[in-house]
Amino acid sequence: MAQLHGEYVCMIDAKGRLIIPAALKKQLPKAAKNSFFINRGFEKCCILYPSNEWVQIAEEINKLSDYISKERQFKRYFLRGASKLQMDAASRILIPKQLLEYSTAKDEVVLLAYGNKIELWSKKGYQKMLSEEPTDFSALAEEVMSKKEGRPNG
Repeated sequence: MAQLHGEYVCMIDAKGRLIIPAALKKQLPKAAKNSFFINRGFEKCCILYPSNEWVQIAEEINKLSDYISKERQFKRYFLRGASKLQMDAASRILIPKQLLEYSTAKDEVVLLAYGNKIELWSKKGYQKMLSEEPTDFSALAEEVMSKKEGRPNG
């Protein structure tokens, strides 16, 4: 699994193209072959997955049953708008218009890379999300991380 990290402020041009920052590009696994899959995130952002990571996610999604209503509904909502993107020689990817509209991204965006994914936020949406930080982040961390077996002490 990829271990992407970082926060990057980027510009989207008038054609909907985004240059992947060099520092982020260096982190991409060779297995991704400079391609991504993008879909809608759970909040008003889009998620970019290196293509090799998407293969694993798609395998999990495909295990869900079309005969169980909630699983079928999840598949539809999770996969709507999912598209493959290929990085060009200038390290640009073309973001589909409907996904830009979903994220309300226009020109300045923030890429938040963590784990095996990159969130694409409008700069305004990202700032709003950060302003809604829990009042007691320490308590949230304790609640979430204490459920992990073999959790680290730091």
